[in-house]
Amino acid sequence: MSTPDAFPVEAVDHLRFAVGNARQAAHWYATAFGMRLTAYRGPETGQRETAEYVLESGGARFVVEGPVVAGTALGEHVARHGDGVTDIALRVPDAEKAFRVAVERGATPLAEPELREDETGKVVVAAIATYGETRHTLVERSAYSGAFLPGYVAREPFVAPPEKRLFQAVDHVVGNVELGQMDTWVEFYGRVMGFTTMKEFVGADIATEYSALMSKVVADGRS
Repeated sequence: MSTPDAFPVEAVDHLRFAVGNARQAAHWYATAFGMRLTAYRGPETGQRETAEYVLESGGARFVVEGPVVAGTALGEHVARHGDGVTDIALRVPDAEKAFRVAVERGATPLAEPELREDETGKVVVAAIATYGETRHTLVERSAYSGAFLPGYVAREPFVAPPEKRLFQAVDHVVGNVELGQMDTWVEFYGRVMGFTTMKEFVGADIATEYSALMSKVVADGRS
């Protein structure tokens, strides 16, 4: 199994949701979960096909993205799958190194390392594929102080955030994979990122009278 030192993960940088109506979904997360709108990118900022709202609560960050014109790849994805997470972005100290290590260990590359800059600093991002149509964007942002990423603009909240935030971090992300593929993806995270298996749920561990769920929990070496 690979060591985690070559692929250190600092945190979940953000979760990206593909949705049919981005503004409506973002308003719901703000109203129901007390998340604070902090940044935006869309037609008003020069992005013609999609609108993206960035919401935060403590260390948790969601990007809610939806199409604003017909015939987009994003719209087709939502039509096939419904609303859901498409990107589990990981914050790493060196995105280029993490990308190269992952590809050398067998990960499928989706986006080569790219430097993005604006007046508030610079970030490096890259992306690799994982199960289904989900991706991991690798984000190196230690030299950036902007609202989210270059190309996004700061935005005022939809509604006043609650006095006490309702949640403050992403504890874990569940990936539902095809029947018989669980061990394949557990091995992938061990080989590519150096993750280790923390816990397994089998048989009656997670079950009802009519159904059951098998699950394996993997985490990076610092968890």
